[in-house]
Amino acid sequence: MLAGGGARAAYQVGVLHGIAERAPHVRFPIVTGVSAGAINAGGLASGEGTLLDSVERLERAWRSISLRDVFDPTLLSIGGSLARWGYMVLTRGSASLFEARSILDTRPLKRTLTRYVDEEALQRNVAAGRLTALGITTTDYSNGRTVTFVQGLHDEAAWERAGRVGLAAEVTPDHVLASSALPLVFPAVEIGGRHYGDGSIRQTAPLAPAIHLGAERLFVISIRHADWKRATGTPFRGYPPAAQVAGMLFNAVFMDAMEADIERLQRVNRTLEAFPANVPHPERLRVIDLQVMQPSRDLGRIAAENVDALPTTLRYILRGLGAHELSQSDLLSYLLFEPPYIRRLLELGRADLHAQWDRLGPWFGEI
Repeated sequence: MLAGGGARAAYQVGVLHGIAERAPHVRFPIVTGVSAGAINAGGLASGEGTLLDSVERLERAWRSISLRDVFDPTLLSIGGSLARWGYMVLTRGSASLFEARSILDTRPLKRTLTRYVDEEALQRNVAAGRLTALGITTTDYSNGRTVTFVQGLHDEAAWERAGRVGLAAEVTPDHVLASSALPLVFPAVEIGGRHYGDGSIRQTAPLAPAIHLGAERLFVISIRHADWKRATGTPFRGYPPAAQVAGMLFNAVFMDAMEADIERLQRVNRTLEAFPANVPHPERLRVIDLQVMQPSRDLGRIAAENVDALPTTLRYILRGLGAHELSQSDLLSYLLFEPPYIRRLLELGRADLHAQWDRLGPWFGEI
């Protein structure tokens, strides 16, 4: 399962590269992703050849990306969007000619996704049995439900729980774009007459899609560093800057639900393992073999060390929000789609995987 997190998702590709080097025989038959993790999921699921072939294709795309491949970072674009929002407020939304849909223009990302998601290759992988299912999670703006679009295993794709459903679909770059569309910041994407946004917004059970699709073993790549609970942080002199508050909101959207769901699954596992051997488990409950990978370093600190890589306009805006006052910037870590930061995350993911191979190797079938 590949979680969301903007530019932080480059770390996931580094981890996958390390796995491909250590265990080239490994295949991920069920791949699920949300937000930026959906980009990686789509790229991994549509890769052909060995795992290393697929991951190297994905990594080349990440290494060649810049902020301009995700959204238009110019003052004209961002300022124009904010001006339209202001005009709509002043006219009470009556000026449809100047309708504002988002702060950022993501048309560059739609073009970029063709480097990640190959629809024809995805269909070939499903038809050949190399891929059992790909799940891309979004949020339906019309009713607030979390919707996971599933290609493969169409009979099993339809599920419905409180606030979340699974739907069979032929996954396209539009589904991935929708999964990454953070509300107000990125525009919603229309699919089948309905508008969808970032799947992390109301996703209360990020691990559930893979389990619904039949996964017995889960490998989860988190984007929050392993020691974050012990980090005390430096108290501010005065009121917390807006960049700090925004970073906490982003963390809540992209990471808190994942960690809560991991704890919930571990608790269910412990409960089921305590059942006597002759007592059957409750219906639809089963032990899931779970492994979680987390960064060994705080990705916000790495981002703060690379702030100069930002285009001038965004650097100016973030400085106005107080980002320069922070020794680590979670907000910046989600937005920094620039080569110096991306390279460091790719390298960190690969190094972390190799450093933890004694733990993970047996799980992947390698000593």
